Amino acid sequence: MSEREFLEFITSVKDKMYRLSLRLLISKDAAQDATQEVILKLWKIKTKLKEYQSPEAFAMTMTKNYSYDQLKAKRNNQVRLVHTNYENNQQSSLQCQIEAKDELRQVQKIISNLNEQEQTLIQLRDVEQYSYDEMEKITGLKPTAMRVCLSRARKKIRTAMLKQHEYGVRK
Repeated sequence: MSEREFLEFITSVKDKMYRLSLRLLISKDAAQDATQEVILKLWKIKTKLKEYQSPEAFAMTMTKNYSYDQLKAKRNNQVRLVHTNYENNQQSSLQCQIEAKDELRQVQKIISNLNEQEQTLIQLRDVEQYSYDEMEKITGLKPTAMRVCLSRARKKIRTAMLKQHEYGVRK
């Protein structure tokens, strides 16, 4: 892979790498550092990247693994997904914006209570919108197992949200 090809490849994938590491590491600085470290590692093996069936999936796997290594190094037992890129400019009233942000915080809190695998799959599928084939390359899980795990995670999120919305409402 030439230098120009590598730059084109990195330009297409660096934002996804950053978002994934940001979800896992929470800190923007740590996510930027992780992304830069992975890009440096990819640069060192740039000649071998074409050998991979999906270099993007390989880069995402490296990002995920590096982020997990950073979390383990810091002894941080809680991996949280934080979706800070949420914006909805169509909401006009301040009240609607406040409610939407509150709802997002509730979902983030619920997601943070999921296990690590469920959090990763929710991030890859529902936030990054990867296909099951790409997710299989990143996680090493079979598509059937991913679908089951995602279904269970979504059900947990849905149940917890319904429970919060029904709190104090008598039937």
